[in-house]
Amino acid sequence: MAPSFSLFVYTFLVVGTAVAIIFLSRHLGKRPLTDEKTIPYECGMDPLDTGKHRFPIKYYIVALLFVIFDVEIVFIYLWAISVRDMGLFGLFEMFVFIGILLVAFAYAWKKGGLTWES
Repeated sequence: MAPSFSLFVYTFLVVGTAVAIIFLSRHLGKRPLTDEKTIPYECGMDPLDTGKHRFPIKYYIVALLFVIFDVEIVFIYLWAISVRDMGLFGLFEMFVFIGILLVAFAYAWKKGGLTWES
């Protein structure tokens, strides 16, 4: 049996199963929607708002700073693994890298990017 035929049979079974599940759930599980069923469920509490309000820009700034500094930690970890192979040059370059990172952190702190006040 050719490998492409077995791949075709497998794909046919996967797609057929997915279509069958969707078809059966749509036709056997039909229930009328009420107002209570259409509202979002949030941890057993009634929703207070429509959910279409805007988040403050501070939320996104803190999230971006987290991602940036998290990626920098990955670089520092990789450097720590290979520090012996790089020698004194690698140590000096990491001091420069951490210095630039601290300057960026101080700038974000001074600008108020790490506070939650509106």
